[in-house]
Amino acid sequence: MNLIGNIIWLIFGGFIVFLEYMIVGFALCLTIIGIPFGVQCFKIGLLTLFPFGQQVREVPGNTGCLSTIFNIIWIVLGGIWIAITHLVFGVILAITIIGLPFARQHFKLMSLSFTPFGKEIY
Repeated sequence: MNLIGNIIWLIFGGFIVFLEYMIVGFALCLTIIGIPFGVQCFKIGLLTLFPFGQQVREVPGNTGCLSTIFNIIWIVLGGIWIAITHLVFGVILAITIIGLPFARQHFKLMSLSFTPFGKEIY
């Protein structure tokens, strides 16, 4: 079932979103300051490529104050808009029965794109 969901996801926009995250990640990695944020774009981008069958969880242990500071910077510089975009698409897809699995994936991406530092995908 995860394979079918991932294939449908890729056909209806998942691959385009993946490319957007990768392009932004590469652009951020061109600067020294942007490397941690580019790595988070790569992490979110890989999740958008195949979201079915993967889960997001908090990193076990103490992540320290650096991840909190980076999350605040991320939210201020654009993470809020990415999260709102995933929220809007999730709500739109949740209106239909067929769109519920895809809405769930958008809500998962919303959670990760709002505060990506200190989270891992498994």
